[in-house]
Parts: sequence; C-alpha cells; structure tokens
Amino acid sequence: MSVRADSLLDLPCFLKITMRSIQFREALREALQEEMRRDETVFLMGEEVAVYDGAYKVSQGMLAEFGEKRVIDTPIAELGFAGIGVGAAMNGLRPIIEFMTFNFSLVAIDQVINSAAKMMSMSGGQFTVPIVFRGPTGSAGMLSSQHSQSFDNWYANTPGLKVIVPSNPYDAKGLLKSAIRDNDPVIFMESEQMYGEKGEVPEEEYLIEIGKADVKREGTDVTLVSFGKIIKTCFTAAEELEKEGISCEIIDLRTIRPIDYPAILESVKKTNRLVIVEEAWPLGSIATEVTFMVQKLAFDYLDAPILRVTAADVPLPYAPTLIEAALPNAAKVVKAVKAVMYRD
Repeated sequence: MSVRADSLLDLPCFLKITMRSIQFREALREALQEEMRRDETVFLMGEEVAVYDGAYKVSQGMLAEFGEKRVIDTPIAELGFAGIGVGAAMNGLRPIIEFMTFNFSLVAIDQVINSAAKMMSMSGGQFTVPIVFRGPTGSAGMLSSQHSQSFDNWYANTPGLKVIVPSNPYDAKGLLKSAIRDNDPVIFMESEQMYGEKGEVPEEEYLIEIGKADVKREGTDVTLVSFGKIIKTCFTAAEELEKEGISCEIIDLRTIRPIDYPAILESVKKTNRLVIVEEAWPLGSIATEVTFMVQKLAFDYLDAPILRVTAADVPLPYAPTLIEAALPNAAKVVKAVKAVMYRD
C-alpha cells in the first residue's frame, strides 16, 4: 500500500506504521530501488554509480540487483550524460542522472536548462521530460570555492524545472519517489554532510507531495524559514532562543520551486515576524523572493522588517575559520531573531 506522508497519522488504526532509523543515503537508496522495481523504465546513470557503488554509497548494491543496463557508469562528461538522459526521457524512459556534486552540473547546465526545462513548452506539449537530476549541493567542509557552492536558487529561477532540497531521511525518501514519478524535470539537491545522518523512516511505502512545506517546529514569536541542511542550524538557534523565552516556528520549505507561500503566510500571520535562513549568496536568493512575497501579501501582519541570514557574498574560502565566518550559523540566526524581536 502506498500512502501520502502527510496522511500517515490519519490512517485507520488497524494499519500499523513501522518506523526505523536509517541513514540519509539509505533512504535515498530505498527510494531508487523501490521505483526501479516498480517501473522498468527507470534507470540510474552517473559517475561511479555502478562498479564503485556510488561516490557516497547511495547506489550501493544496485548494480548487482538491476544490472549494467539500468545502473550505468559514465565518463567524466556531465554535458554528455545529461544530454543522453534528456533524450532518453523524451523517448519514454525515466532517467535519474547523478551529479557527483552540483558544482559539476555547471558543465551540463545547457542540457538541464535549454533542453530539459524548455522541451515541453518548445514542443507545444508533444514531449515531456520525466528526468531527475540529483546529487549533493552546498558546502561540505574544506573543499574551497569551486566545490562548495549552492546553486539551489539558480535552478529555482528556471521555468519548467521543479527543485527539491530535503533536510532529513524521511523527507528525502518520500520526495525522491515523487520526483521519479513526476512527468516534469526535477532537480533533487542533497548535502554531502547529511549522507550519514540518521532519521526515522517508515518501512511501508509512502510519497510526499512536491511543493508542500512542513512545519518542523511550532512557535509563536517568530517564523524561521529554511530548507536543506541549514534546517539544523535553525533548530540549534531555536533551542538557544527558547532559553530566553523566545518561541520560534520553523518551516522547512522542502521544495523551492514551487514554493509553498500559503504555509509561510499562515505562519507569519501568527508570529508577525520572519527570518529566512539560506546557504546561498544573498543576491537573487530564495530568501529575497520569499521576502518580496510576504511583504506583498502580508505586510500589515509584520511587526518588524524581514531579515535574512545567507552566505557571505564571496567565493567560499578554504580555511575553517573563514568558512565559519562566511556561512550561516546558529549565532547569526539568534542575532537576527533578537533584532526582529527588538531585543538585540
């Protein structure tokens, strides 16, 4: 039986949901395996996904189960295998293209944006491109400027794409399964630093609807909006602020194209204050877009200017001290929350 994740708590009492703690990479692997067993048109292609069992071991054991025609190692040629994936999707298959990091997707961005994202529009609806481009995004420690970038907002700026950035194993599995079944091209962005993290995931099959945010923590004084691994930073800050009597509500967008504006607005109308936390650079960020929409649609509910906490407007350095200074952290979020509370 397949169920929507948001309805798990409403299932009849005779249906027992069995939860277990698994790693983020294992949740992704289960999603891939379940969808490949379900649909023979689904296949995985990318660098080191087969013989090496995946650069991050997401595809461990999948070559042995599905064979070399459905788990395919590629040369270091992102533009080439992204283009093969787009062509395969146009001809009835459902490719999953793994980038070893989205930093390398820039080599393939012409195929992603000028082919996958635009094909349905350019063909007048004659071609759909049911393809998933997935892999890690953002910083992952001392990897410096060319391996630490967050391109989430770049792809979210592209009509024709859906962009998903999960923050935990439960969401990752349910959203990846939905992405693979979707008839539109989907960008599915993970975090290298999260692959080993554990979380509760049902043994039963479930799906999570694309485009629905999730209130991860109820609160009354200020709304924190974020997505991806930075959600953990919001929780750390919220726990620190709770000691000072400030109650934070945390909204995990999960999908940044489309954005669930109603969920954000509902929370802001309750708390009257908003801080947005994002790992990307500030100019043209998701934080900027959310700020515009909230001031447009809920201006009269705001008791303070909206603040955002983003990465510094510089290429990410290599030194750990400079990385800490450049990226969002709990101390910066605490400072921003106190500012909108007029308690700084």
